[in-house]
Amino acid sequence: MSADINRIHGGDWEKTSAGALDFSVNVNPLGMPLSVAEAAQRAVTFCNRYPDPACRELRQELGAYYHLPDEWILCGNGAADLIFRLVQALKPKKAALFAPTFSEYEIALNSVGCELRTIPLPRENDFLPEEIPDLSWIEEGDLLFLCNPNNPTGQAVARSWLEEITKRCAKAGAFLCVDECFLEFWECGEQNTMLSLLGEYKNVLVLRAFTKAYAMAGLRLGWCSCADKDLLREMELSGAAWNVSIPAQAAGLAALREAGFLTRTRLFLQKERPRLKASLESLGLTVIPSQANYLCFRAGSPDLKEKLLKRGILVRNCGDYRGLDAYDYRVAIKTPEENQRLIQALKACIYGG
Repeated sequence: MSADINRIHGGDWEKTSAGALDFSVNVNPLGMPLSVAEAAQRAVTFCNRYPDPACRELRQELGAYYHLPDEWILCGNGAADLIFRLVQALKPKKAALFAPTFSEYEIALNSVGCELRTIPLPRENDFLPEEIPDLSWIEEGDLLFLCNPNNPTGQAVARSWLEEITKRCAKAGAFLCVDECFLEFWECGEQNTMLSLLGEYKNVLVLRAFTKAYAMAGLRLGWCSCADKDLLREMELSGAAWNVSIPAQAAGLAALREAGFLTRTRLFLQKERPRLKASLESLGLTVIPSQANYLCFRAGSPDLKEKLLKRGILVRNCGDYRGLDAYDYRVAIKTPEENQRLIQALKACIYGG
């Protein structure tokens, strides 16, 4: 892959096929809660006003929900907005990334001319970063991005390992951004979040989003938390004002009050994730174990996406990710009926039915 990384993501259904069943974007398979949709719709009435640029009410409720001081929280126009704000605020000279991982980190780092080191995750160990024996590279950079669970592989790491990485970063004077945008889908996620350790480490920022967990990708709402209030202020000043709309703020407040939704989501995935993984493996596909709401698999054909699209199924080809190639694919975990449609379409593509 060239140094000029392609800006390709899942969910571009208008460009690919508006009528296809979309497995390329990783949002909650249960869909947006009705209360969240209704809150966003009601908020449209007030769109003749400017939104609160500081998202005060939303930050207060996030602080109460996650037991964080609201001055440690910054809201943004999705997680990607906050990634760019962080990079603009820090302006690192050198940074490190695992590969494969979410491409927006690299794009943001390129925007400030940062020298980048990528650390390949071992395929033979299902791309687990804990399997990398030499961590001396941490001491070479100013900033490290780490996605937990990782996108696109779905693998997650324990907080104990993350804390060791945090200590090494602090000792080297490096900053760590832990992207937890898919953590709500992991049954052990809240036991392994770095949010509860922010008071101990000012060199850590945790990134979260409502986008995936509450199926509100089109509303664009992310947030981050860090004990370094000066950094958050720099991030706030590093982008446009009024970046979170009134409907998005209202939807976020409603989501935080949606009792039991994330628990139901995790219970659903506990059943459907292993079922879909087993179905994919029964077709001879190599599937990476996942703690998220998607599965990454390796197939024998680089044109499987095109074949599936002809059958009304859109999947994510991972050929543009560093460390993966055109034989790697990612699919969201959807409803049992939709997942069965995927399996039938794959079976037809693989066996020519």
